[in-house]
Amino acid sequence: MSRQSLLKGFEVEVFTGRSNGEHVGVAGEVSRDLSDFVREPDQRNLEYITLPNSNYNHLVEALLAPRRRLRQWLLSRGLTLLPGSTLSLGNSEYFERSDLQNTYHDFIENNYGTRVVTASVHINLGLTDLPLLFAALRLIRCEAALFLALSASSPFLDGRLTGVHSQRWLQFPLTPEKVPLFLDHSHYVGWVEEHLANGTMLNERHLWTSVRPNGPNRPYDLNRIELRICDLITDPDLLLAVTVLLELRVVGLLRDPESVDPFSLSELNKEELAELSDRNDTMAAKHSFHATLNHWQDGREIKCWSWIQELLAEVTPLAREMNLLEHLAPLHLALEKGNQSMQWLDAIEAGGTVEAVIKEGILAMEGQETLNVKTEVF
Repeated sequence: MSRQSLLKGFEVEVFTGRSNGEHVGVAGEVSRDLSDFVREPDQRNLEYITLPNSNYNHLVEALLAPRRRLRQWLLSRGLTLLPGSTLSLGNSEYFERSDLQNTYHDFIENNYGTRVVTASVHINLGLTDLPLLFAALRLIRCEAALFLALSASSPFLDGRLTGVHSQRWLQFPLTPEKVPLFLDHSHYVGWVEEHLANGTMLNERHLWTSVRPNGPNRPYDLNRIELRICDLITDPDLLLAVTVLLELRVVGLLRDPESVDPFSLSELNKEELAELSDRNDTMAAKHSFHATLNHWQDGREIKCWSWIQELLAEVTPLAREMNLLEHLAPLHLALEKGNQSMQWLDAIEAGGTVEAVIKEGILAMEGQETLNVKTEVF
């Protein structure tokens, strides 16, 4: 593994329920019995966090071990893990509180309701050089739509087709509504302090956007970037492939910031870049690989599928140098066969039902956890 490999960690949200796809909320009980799980405001999903690690072979087990523990706990109660990033077969008409005493949960329920009842995976990359951290944030903000397209897994809600590929991203409330591409750390600190003072952010965590700075004492002490846009990716190989692509983009920037930073290369100004990125995110949520996006370099139209192909070609030499090329294979397969949403929608088109494809996804998740863990190879 290259010395330039970054620390990586994941925040994984999952839904719980029955083998028929019905959502059942047990977050409060799970967080009481399993110390590595934390409850979300709604009972029907919960979260676990992996420790930072730079080695991809270790990350597979870090992702699967908590799922196995949770599955055993659920199995004893006749429950299981559910795929997808929305209440696919659930009921979004009501909010099922996990902690009635939590005032932050009061705020979430009263202001957003079940729009926030989703499952996703947040990918954290360790960065401590603040100028480079904010350059990386700008780059990934401008390309976040590509990562959403690769991960899209929420075409259903309440047992119905939504007509989009990532219902999660379209329903989740982006907060504050407009987030700039930050110039540097001081710009970010001042912006957060202003929004905390005027109440558009309740606390430092209340920044819900495609990618954000993260650290032990936000907004002041930062040590990583957090990509938040991805739907839940249950296949660990695909999740690691998405993470490799993210890391390769950031490492490429670290090597030569001027050649990759949108503020250096783009013909658009910073306000136009922020608006373009948000539009691209929306289009990717609707159509994923089929979306027509606008490239951050000059605003030209480009198909999402083609942009990802170009990006993979661009990072291939660095992937080979860092001994990561084989980890990108699942991305090529996804481009060939479609992401999770597209595969599910193909099954519906062939005569399947929402319940049938969710049941199949439940079995696929269980099968992923029985795979042999790879041994250390580098």
